[in-house]
Amino acid sequence: MIVFDMDGVLVEVKESYRESIRATVLHFTGKDVPHDLIQHYKNQGGWNNDWKLSHELCSVYGKEVAYETVVETFNRYFFGVDGTPGLIEREKWIDTTGVLKRLNQRYDFAIFTGRLNAEAQITLRRFAGDLNITAVIGDDNVTQSKPHPEGLLKLMEQHQVVYYLGDTVDDAKASKAAHVPFIAITAPGGNFAAFSPAHFLTSINELETVL
Repeated sequence: MIVFDMDGVLVEVKESYRESIRATVLHFTGKDVPHDLIQHYKNQGGWNNDWKLSHELCSVYGKEVAYETVVETFNRYFFGVDGTPGLIEREKWIDTTGVLKRLNQRYDFAIFTGRLNAEAQITLRRFAGDLNITAVIGDDNVTQSKPHPEGLLKLMEQHQVVYYLGDTVDDAKASKAAHVPFIAITAPGGNFAAFSPAHFLTSINELETVL
């Protein structure tokens, strides 16, 4: 079985999750958050939860807002409200070559993501209806979020996991803790050298070159 993270691996989220962070912080602080600052936090690890990162950035920009209020505002931008389309509709599927459909004939697939399961399912229904995905483990399906390996360990109880693909330090830490070979999808500024990935790729479209 090959296990995939979603954001930045299967789905381009700059205009969905990342833009929801920016819109939320702008709403409360009036400050325009640069995309490279968000990526800087992601590269540090520990910021897999975009609600948490939005809350932190509001504080960094001098505005203390209740966490629950940040979550509510973020979700309004992300999912839309009162007929206004949500930013989730701007997501793009990264596989442009059919690589996943071809590899799915040889490997079982699963997802271990920091998204809530329902959010993951929305995107998978939209883009991956032709794929056979055996299991989806979201952040609400585990008691401990990444970088804890709980999601991978759950999958390993019933499947032989040969690789985990991710694009953040938290993904790499989870993979290492579960003793699963890691394939790094290299994000700007990301440094995975300390985790000795089995392979480095710049995109999921290159996956057949190492399998």
